[in-house]
Amino acid sequence: MVDESHKLLEVEKLKVGYKVYEGLLNVLNDVSFYVLNGEKIGIIGESACGKTTTMKAIMGILAGNAILMGGRILYKGSDLLTTSKKKVISLRRKNISMVFQDPSTALNPVFKIRQQMYDTVRYSSERKLEKSEIHELSVRYLLEAALPEPERILDSYPFELSGGMKQRVNIAMALVSANDLLIADEPGTALDVTLEDQIMRLLKSIVDKKHISIILISHALGTVRGFVDRVYVMYAGTIVESGPTKEIFSNPRHPYTRMLIDSVPKLAGGGVPEGIPGVVPSYLNPPTGCRFVTRCPYKMDICNNATPDMYEVDNEHYVACYLYEKGR
Repeated sequence: MVDESHKLLEVEKLKVGYKVYEGLLNVLNDVSFYVLNGEKIGIIGESACGKTTTMKAIMGILAGNAILMGGRILYKGSDLLTTSKKKVISLRRKNISMVFQDPSTALNPVFKIRQQMYDTVRYSSERKLEKSEIHELSVRYLLEAALPEPERILDSYPFELSGGMKQRVNIAMALVSANDLLIADEPGTALDVTLEDQIMRLLKSIVDKKHISIILISHALGTVRGFVDRVYVMYAGTIVESGPTKEIFSNPRHPYTRMLIDSVPKLAGGGVPEGIPGVVPSYLNPPTGCRFVTRCPYKMDICNNATPDMYEVDNEHYVACYLYEKGR
C-alpha cells in the first residue's frame, strides 16, 4: 500500500473534452495516477492519446476550447481544479514547471535569451531582486542545464542556438520554478538521437541531485525504460496499465501494452516488427466500453458495453482489462 502522506500529486478520474466544429471530443476518460515525492514516473502511449492534455490540465494551461468535465488534481492534498487562480499561478512560480517538446516554439524568437531568462527568474522570486542577483541566478541555472559560456548564451537570440542548446535553455528556465515537480513532455522528440540521449541524461542527473519528482511523457519506450521508477500506459485518453518499470516491460499484461512493446524494433534483429492493427477510435464517438475494443484480438462481449476497472495482477501492477477480472 502507498502511504498517502508521500503523494506529491494525485490525479483522480480526470475527464477533459474539447469543443470543435463537429461537436465535443471526449479525450480524457477517468484518467487516474499519482506521483510520490522524489519519484520518477513515465507516461507512454501512441501520439494523440491524451498525454499532453493531461499535463496541461495539471499546469492549468489548457486551450480555450477545452472543457473540464470531472475529476480532481490534488497537489499536496489541495485540488488545483477548484483552488484560486492566484494559488495555481503561485505553484507555477515556485513548485511545478514544464519542459515542452519543441524547443523552438517554447522560446520567443524576437527576444534574446537574456531577457527571457531574466523575466523567468524575476517572475519566480518572492521578493524584488537586484539586477546583479537576477544575472547571477540566470547564469547558475544555465550552468545547471550544462550550457557552457552562459554569457554568450544570454546574448544570443533563439535562432542562433542549436536545437539541443535551445532545449537546455528551456530546461534552465524550468529549473527556476521546479522545486517539487518537473514535467517533461517528450523533451527529446525534436532532436536527433544523440542529443536526445544527452538531454535525458541531463534531466536524470538534475532530478536526482535536486531530489524532485518528474513526469516523463514519451512514446520512446527505450528512453522511458532506463529513466523512470514506474510507468503508466495510456491509450485513447485512458490509463490501461500501470506498475513498476521493470515489471511493465518484462511482463506486460494488457493487450495494448504487449502490442506496443512488440512494435518497437529490436537491436538484436529478428525481422521487422509489426505495428498495431487498426487506428485509435474517434474522440467524437469513442467506444462505450473499453476504448481498445476496436483493435483488441481478445475482445469479449462485455468489452463493448462497460469500461473495465483497474485489476491488481501483481504487487502494485494494475491492468484495466476484463481478462484479469477475478472469477473470469
